[in-house]
Amino acid sequence: MNAQAATKPAVSPQTPPLARAKPETLGLSPSRLQKMSDAFKREVDKGTLPGATVMVARRGQIGWFDAIGRQSPAASEPMAHNTIFRIFSMTKPIVSIGIMMLVEEGHFLLADPVEKFIPEFSRQKVGVEHNGRLELTAVARPMTVQDLLRHTSGITYDHTGNGMVQRLYQQSRLRSRKITNAEHAAMVAELPLICQPGAEWNYSRSTDILGRIIEVVSGKTLGAFLTERILAPLQMAETGFFTGEENAGRLAEPFPTDPWTGEPVQLFNMLERPTMESGGGGLVSTTMDYARFCQMLFNRGSLDGTRIIGRKTLELMASDHLAPDVKIMGTLMPLGHGFGLGFAVRRQAGIAPFPGSPGEFFWSGMAGTFFWIDPKEDLFAVFMMQGPGQRQYIRTLLRNLVHASVE
Repeated sequence: MNAQAATKPAVSPQTPPLARAKPETLGLSPSRLQKMSDAFKREVDKGTLPGATVMVARRGQIGWFDAIGRQSPAASEPMAHNTIFRIFSMTKPIVSIGIMMLVEEGHFLLADPVEKFIPEFSRQKVGVEHNGRLELTAVARPMTVQDLLRHTSGITYDHTGNGMVQRLYQQSRLRSRKITNAEHAAMVAELPLICQPGAEWNYSRSTDILGRIIEVVSGKTLGAFLTERILAPLQMAETGFFTGEENAGRLAEPFPTDPWTGEPVQLFNMLERPTMESGGGGLVSTTMDYARFCQMLFNRGSLDGTRIIGRKTLELMASDHLAPDVKIMGTLMPLGHGFGLGFAVRRQAGIAPFPGSPGEFFWSGMAGTFFWIDPKEDLFAVFMMQGPGQRQYIRTLLRNLVHASVE
């Protein structure tokens, strides 16, 4: 399998569908699910989003799968079940599964320092703002693989704030899709950490670094590894770091300007093969492809007789890994939640401003894609759209509407 084939989805849809059933046989209310679709149709009519797909599965079968609105505001094609989306940070759970597969095979431990695989990280310092200056101090302990998985590494993102360290990120070439994963990791290693490893939860480029560790340990490109070990076994035939020109008519696109703020919206070109295969946000996919990944998670690590990850390993990943003294920074983590190894995890039924179950785990993407697994209710949901500015509102709306349908 060559690298190009490993990072590009198939020419035509080959992803097998999951089993379907009438919603009422799965303990889902058809009338309430219809009200959910109607609510998203109203958002389309209001001009909040061009279109979306929404899938709700329970007890191992799909009870609802609707395509609403248009693929693109500039074209007449309706949104379709096989529309292709940029899933951005929904790449992270897939890469996290890949890392844990290597842990299961004994290649390294979660407590191993990152510098063991990427030597540049041995020179890192912590940036501390003091009297308008950025002072560099020594790290109290090395950053570990577990820190990368749970975003306690001290690495940050350039768009999660405007502190001095984040401004250094903004001035770098880290956003370029024309650098290699190795070059990207070296750039991150040269920048100061925003805090001591283990002290804070900061959403970050940590999963990009995990992608580079996969390359170092496996000797393969990240795309080749993901395809060989996860995407192909799960028959996720249309998930990759870009898609071909033959699929140009199936791409979901956002409004050119945000419908609420008027700010320009610029997302990457899904037809362009990047040099950097971003483990933190580079994949494109379809709703059914990602549903097969979710079904594997729902099944505790296997799908159609193929085991991807061990049951106990997945149980570890879907557990909260944030100690009580770890500060949760930013606004991305909902109240009442912690973070595991690649997923956010709901800690309790209350506090969060939307329904859910303790033990539910999930993540989302910058352009509006979203999924969650609820083991207690035997349920998972997948939502796809390309509306960056509306993502927080839509996620809460979706949670309210899906949970309202559960009998």
